Amino acid sequence: MKQHTVIESPYGPLTLVADDGVLCGLYMTDQRHRPPEETFGERDDRPFGEAEDQLAAYFAGDLKDFTLDLRLDGTPFQRSVWDQLRRIPYGETRSYGQLAGALGNPGASRAVGLANGRNPVGIIVPCHRVVGAGGDLTGYGGGLPRKRRLLEFERGAGLF
Repeated sequence: MKQHTVIESPYGPLTLVADDGVLCGLYMTDQRHRPPEETFGERDDRPFGEAEDQLAAYFAGDLKDFTLDLRLDGTPFQRSVWDQLRRIPYGETRSYGQLAGALGNPGASRAVGLANGRNPVGIIVPCHRVVGAGGDLTGYGGGLPRKRRLLEFERGAGLF
């Protein structure tokens, strides 16, 4: 059974979604590929205590690695990309091509980009850490200004 809550963050409201108590979604307002609200289930704050605590610690600059259980529904390829995203260290970036290479398929950078864009748990699964081959900021479901702010935050340009 799905449940959701909405929390405030330095990046605007975040909608957290759980399925049987396991986090399966973190969505920003106006996010591309955001599922319809009716799929989030009933509003219930109870299953989200640990997620809220870890997000608060992240935004305070005290947490660099999330340790939450996640339920990531996607194709096997998407899940492999999302697993690679979780391996990008805090404050660092990787290109789509580097991720494709890490998956053993260096020609799959476009497919990696598509899977990256479908990440259902932004911030915690750090899709914002993926950049273009030349280091340029490219595509982000939460918008490029948010991506820029997240990367600057992680690089120590400003704590919230």
